[in-house]
Amino acid sequence: MEKQFEDGIINWGRIMTIFAFEGILIKKLLPERIAPDVDTYKEISYFVAEFITKNTGEWIRQNGGWVIAHSQYQKSKRISIFLSMQDEIETEEIIRDIFQQGKTCFIPRYQFNSNHMDMVKLASPEEILSLPKTSWNIHQPGEEEVREEALSTGGLDLILMPGLGFDKHGNRLGRGKGYYDTYLKRCLQHQEVKPYTLALAFKEQICVQVPVDENDMKVDEVLYEDSSAS
Repeated sequence: MEKQFEDGIINWGRIMTIFAFEGILIKKLLPERIAPDVDTYKEISYFVAEFITKNTGEWIRQNGGWVIAHSQYQKSKRISIFLSMQDEIETEEIIRDIFQQGKTCFIPRYQFNSNHMDMVKLASPEEILSLPKTSWNIHQPGEEEVREEALSTGGLDLILMPGLGFDKHGNRLGRGKGYYDTYLKRCLQHQEVKPYTLALAFKEQICVQVPVDENDMKVDEVLYEDSSAS
């Protein structure tokens, strides 16, 4: 595996080749019964994940993290993504990649006197700094500014979501206003196919269980730093 990176060049194709090698190796071991127990397969997975983290971890962080390599991200054309607060996963590089890949980018516009949120079109990554700041110290288009709203023009393929805490059952703890839960219910009313929901988290935000009620919507997947090894 070391030969993949011995020339100092790192890219997503080479990284995914390592994971493909892992899959081929495990598939080969199964019929030949070389590895008789599940622990052996886990050891192979942990070894590969550790190798990737050690040799490419910094490059991955600087290039949008595992989101950009995710199959749902790759096939999605219309993506909504949050603009990060200080305690959230940084999304700047992901936003840049959305535009580089020719995808359409939407960002949240919250109404702070209610639980209403729209996903409005962003023209470019550079535009973000020109947008007014909210009381949460994040940029968003002004409420009076006319912008294309995702659900009015074809819906969304993928929603990248923030949160305070998550569990491995897809439950999410937000900031208490219910913006994303309400918006996801609107998606179900406006789209034939529900957008895939991918929450971005630090591993410290993963809990055994987070408190939920009947109004909370589960996310399809929680992506965090060590999730490739879990």
